[in-house]
Amino acid sequence: MLREVTATRYITPLREGGSLPGLVEADDFGTYVLKFTGAGQGRKTLVAEVVCGELARRLGFRVPRLVTIDLDPVLGLGEPDQQVQELLKSSGGTNLGMDFLSGALGFDPLAFEVTPEDAGRIVWFDALVGNVDRSWRNPNLLMWQGDLWLIDHGATMIWHHNWSGAATSTARPYDASDHALATFAPDVRTAAAELAPLVTADLVAEVTAGIPEVWLTDEPGFESADALRRAYAQPLVARAAVIHERIEGIK
Repeated sequence: MLREVTATRYITPLREGGSLPGLVEADDFGTYVLKFTGAGQGRKTLVAEVVCGELARRLGFRVPRLVTIDLDPVLGLGEPDQQVQELLKSSGGTNLGMDFLSGALGFDPLAFEVTPEDAGRIVWFDALVGNVDRSWRNPNLLMWQGDLWLIDHGATMIWHHNWSGAATSTARPYDASDHALATFAPDVRTAAAELAPLVTADLVAEVTAGIPEVWLTDEPGFESADALRRAYAQPLVARAAVIHERIEGIK
């Protein structure tokens, strides 16, 4: 399960993100980037953040620590921006937070070097989860303390917005021609040999156990939150076995 904290102060909106995340302080004295249930695709985006973020962490990638943040809408009363105030008001309860990496720099492919091995691992992982939001225009990669960190996985696993297409998603190719790391000669075959055997039903079950139950209620076709958690394993495990053969747009 993810660690639970309570927001104690809303600091400022982070306008770089399309869903308008915010910077908050919590009762553990930590500072977090808060992603709201009331934004964009709502709880499905947060589920994707948990599944992909925690899966990436277990596969050896650097991902900011994730927590659940209990938000009292009263924190938005003093916010002068009407859009932000409405977002705070509509997101009471359990939201998602990630450690704020103070001083981190946005990744620039012209300024930083990435080895073919590391590029291959990231491209392979993004292909696995169908990440459409890691382009050179918006890499969603940070350089922090000399290391490359992965952030923002809400635009992944498109099939979980329509579960009837989950089974066929295994065969869907991944276009990496626009990927932020496409110019670094990503070695996806070596990455697949290393990472694909690690993506098992047990690993996915461990990851999905961290999804708060409140984000999994009332999903059509599923009798319980646990049944929905189990459903993530089949498309991810099946895709892990073959996706290296279906990555397009890189040499």
